[in-house]
Amino acid sequence: VQLQASGGGLVQAGGSLRLSCAASGRTVSIYHMGWFRQAPGKEREFVAAINWSGSTYYRGSVEGRFTISRDGTKNTVYLQMSSLKLEDTAVYHCAAGDDTEDNARWVRYRRGYNHWGQGTLVTVSS
Repeated sequence: VQLQASGGGLVQAGGSLRLSCAASGRTVSIYHMGWFRQAPGKEREFVAAINWSGSTYYRGSVEGRFTISRDGTKNTVYLQMSSLKLEDTAVYHCAAGDDTEDNARWVRYRRGYNHWGQGTLVTVSS
């Protein structure tokens, strides 16, 4: 499975941005996809995820501001980010987890994902 993330850029605080992550290759193995982010000097952290049943998961600090969605026909997941804050600045990585019981249990953690795409930089300015 290959993942291609796009949509990052520079945006003012309070603005919006939409990230996309397109999956290709053996996509039939995937059951959930998610986004993680890593700010300079910090650990990579979970942001949001969606599974193929439509369930969504968010970290508390982005709930109500970010929306994750999926276009099954295009094997693409989107992260709509609104009301962006300075602390949202980070490299955002998309990831996909194969359909296993263990992955489903760990959907909010890195261990729940088998495949990772390159990051896309989101910079929020004041």
